[in-house]
Amino acid sequence: MSDVSMDEFPPEVQTALNYYVYRLIDPRNGNTFYVGKGKGNRVFDHVKGSLPSFKNSVGDTGEMRDEDEDDLSLKVRTIREIHAEGLEVIHIIHRHGMDENTAFAVEAALIDTYTILANSAGGHGSADYGPMNAAQIVKAYGLPVIDSFDDRCLIIKIRQKTVEEYGSVYEAVRSTWRLNKARAEQACFVLAVVNGVVEGVFTADGWYETTAENIARYGGVLWPGRYAFYGREVDGAAKNRYLNKRIPDEYRREHASYPIRFTF
Repeated sequence: MSDVSMDEFPPEVQTALNYYVYRLIDPRNGNTFYVGKGKGNRVFDHVKGSLPSFKNSVGDTGEMRDEDEDDLSLKVRTIREIHAEGLEVIHIIHRHGMDENTAFAVEAALIDTYTILANSAGGHGSADYGPMNAAQIVKAYGLPVIDSFDDRCLIIKIRQKTVEEYGSVYEAVRSTWRLNKARAEQACFVLAVVNGVVEGVFTADGWYETTAENIARYGGVLWPGRYAFYGREVDGAAKNRYLNKRIPDEYRREHASYPIRFTF
């Protein structure tokens, strides 16, 4: 049976699959450009949600309602380019017959494996449980845990790969986030957390929407509707309280994909 014209599974197949992890492949180069998990016909929803010709449960705008908007731009553009060339996205069921928690773990592992993906936000738990070398593992689980948060802290979980791409912890952590700006402004400190360990403690001198005008003034990544901060690294007692310590387990749940946590 060809994958080219298929846009749904028969009911009996959906039942047999249970939760599964899938890959979307670009037929022009054979590259996996998206990894996801789901059940039923989830694997086909991305094409349906990206092409205006599909107007069903995904909405008349042609965009999926439950998709993280971080993923939309590259993924949708890739799907539309494929169809513009008269081709079809290749759908691969990578692993099936799983419960949801297992599917989350497999999805995160695949996202960490494929380096060029439209999943810009990473997999569930990727910032805490992603790839680490042996020394990083010891650091992640051998350092002391923060006993208590004596200050109002905003925890932002980032990946080591992001730090390397941006060149510093500060640049990696300061933009670009979906959050409550008024609440973020109440935080005394911003804690940059990599693999569950606080790698930077900063004071935010100001928060701003990442519009073109503000980016020209303060720097950061252009993303209207998102927020960034400019500030400085903290020294003294506050730095000693948090730096190179692990955040408590309640702030690093395995399947929590949202990178923002408030301690107040």
